[in-house]
Amino acid sequence: MEKDQPKKSGSFACRDPDSCPASESVNVEAQPDEHETKEKHKEEEESEQKDDSSPDTDSITLPKVSEDIDRFISDLCDSISTPNPPEVPNSIEQFAELVETEITKYESNESTTKWSHELDEDTSSLLEAVNRISKLANAFGGFPSETKYTYSLSRASRILQRAMSFLEEEFRSLLEDSRSVDSDPTITKQPSFNSNNDSDRNAQGEPDSARDTNFPGYSPDTVDNLNRIASAMISAGYETECCQVYTIARRNAFEERLSKHGFEKISIDDVQKMQWETLEAEIATWIKAFKRCISIYFSAERQLCESVFSCNPTLYDGLFCNLTRGVLIQLLNFAEAVAMTKRSAEKLFKFLDMYETLRDLIPAMTGLFSEEPLRELKTETTSARCRLGEAAVTIFCELENSIKTDAGKTPVPGGAVHPLTRYTMNYLKYACEYKDTLEQVFQEHQKIEQSDASAGSDAESEPSSGADQVAKQSPFSKQLLRVMDLLSSNLEIKSKLYKDPSLSYIFLMNNGRYIVQKIKGSAEIYELIGNSWCRKKSSELRQYHKNYQRETWNKVLALLRDEGLQVHGKVAKQALKERFKSFNSMFEEIHKTQSSWVVSDEQLQSELRVSISAVVIPAYRSFVGRFRQYLDSGRQAEKYIKYGPEDIETYIDELFEGNPASMVKRKN
Repeated sequence: MEKDQPKKSGSFACRDPDSCPASESVNVEAQPDEHETKEKHKEEEESEQKDDSSPDTDSITLPKVSEDIDRFISDLCDSISTPNPPEVPNSIEQFAELVETEITKYESNESTTKWSHELDEDTSSLLEAVNRISKLANAFGGFPSETKYTYSLSRASRILQRAMSFLEEEFRSLLEDSRSVDSDPTITKQPSFNSNNDSDRNAQGEPDSARDTNFPGYSPDTVDNLNRIASAMISAGYETECCQVYTIARRNAFEERLSKHGFEKISIDDVQKMQWETLEAEIATWIKAFKRCISIYFSAERQLCESVFSCNPTLYDGLFCNLTRGVLIQLLNFAEAVAMTKRSAEKLFKFLDMYETLRDLIPAMTGLFSEEPLRELKTETTSARCRLGEAAVTIFCELENSIKTDAGKTPVPGGAVHPLTRYTMNYLKYACEYKDTLEQVFQEHQKIEQSDASAGSDAESEPSSGADQVAKQSPFSKQLLRVMDLLSSNLEIKSKLYKDPSLSYIFLMNNGRYIVQKIKGSAEIYELIGNSWCRKKSSELRQYHKNYQRETWNKVLALLRDEGLQVHGKVAKQALKERFKSFNSMFEEIHKTQSSWVVSDEQLQSELRVSISAVVIPAYRSFVGRFRQYLDSGRQAEKYIKYGPEDIETYIDELFEGNPASMVKRKN
């Protein structure tokens, strides 16, 4: 039978011959008599061969020697305060050799599968052995003045260091290999950690949002192995190395995941230099990434962290917070950079989208982070949100300046709706779809302004009842009303560009009706503007209508009166003929001119035509009925009475089409 005690320089046995008992002196490296030593070795070998109870080296396994190791560790710990601590048993060397053999086997890739990727008896046995090595080193370390343990402590420490280096690589491999499996759609996945059956069925051929439910993509067996390795490293005092490997691997996983969704790290300078079209696309990507992180990734990451480091709740909480804080700060830095870009009207809506994303997801952080990190991250997020809010306020208020500076001197052809009116109202309609958010950002802005206001503002006079009414309006409502009033004033100025007063009123009616229709078509604007403003505007429109009627058709109606047609009580035919000629000429000129004018709102167009017909046609029919008899019948009558009442009505219906129309003589 072979010897069960390998004799090599790496033995755990005592190196000090003075302190070693005679029974163990065979383990000392340098003996005074070499011949005596060899003889003694021979005697021991013969004695061992005769001893049937001596085990065969091939039959020695980690589980078999583990009981001796545990017993020795227990004895060693119990003897800390005793004068004679126990000697190092020979089974310690056997144990050391077996542990190193196991590590060497997996380091040299003798196994077809990585050790950490299997969950079997060998895995458990080696981890338990590493834990024993750690306990052994700690136990030896409890006897700093005991020289007979010096070498044993050094030997245990070296093996432990090698074991930890091995476990560290296995830990990294598990974290990274599983991530690559998650990212490869061609690989059939194991049931995923933190996923449900539905998401597992959707592992391939799906949108990213569906596959995100598989994040972080580790199988339960993998998580169990990660937990066991982490526990072994931490209990051995290698907490820092373990946490560093985990943090780097998971940070890379986050960056890889965000990169797949199109979000990359972008410096503040690069954001400032971006064209708006490019930045707009980046913002859309950022919003998706931020939502996924808060609603999916962070929650899954916390569960993973808790599972891997279940042995130390304080540790996994700190690891999770540090990891996710880095990701979150990266996202918030982008938001801050966007808020710093040059203001322009088209940016408002994307700024508000980002603001809402930050605002709506802040509550979701409560269940993810502990109190102190939560407070810090909420502060960071709120700061970025407020910067975006202030930028949005500035952009919206710039609408005032754009209206004020629009001083074009070219009137819109045909009195149509001005481009400024269309732009402003469509901008407001779209903006008011964010009504609640704009109300919030303007209220926050007002608080900032009030906090910056001077103390002397308290001494100002009490507001009037009218001012009280305005004060009850929200800050955003007030701003909206200012914009509307500025637009109305600007349009009044632009109406003066028309030489024809009638066309000025058509222009004001067109633009006023467009404004009112836009307000009534948006419940949000209507709620903010208020019914009283709309009633006032409608009243203005009626007045413009009356003014148009007066400027255009009162002159026509004057020609259809009796005054000036009688001389000494008789109808003067020549005067009557001139009256009909004047009417025909004036009506034809109005028709030619105003058929080219534009009234695009069908209801307004119909109202104008009906109102014109209502005053002109009855007057014309009555005038013709009263005075036709004074003209010679036949061709002479047709020469002066060119149009019948029905013709007049037809021609009135051709007004405001935007195209000049010619009048064709028609029979009565």
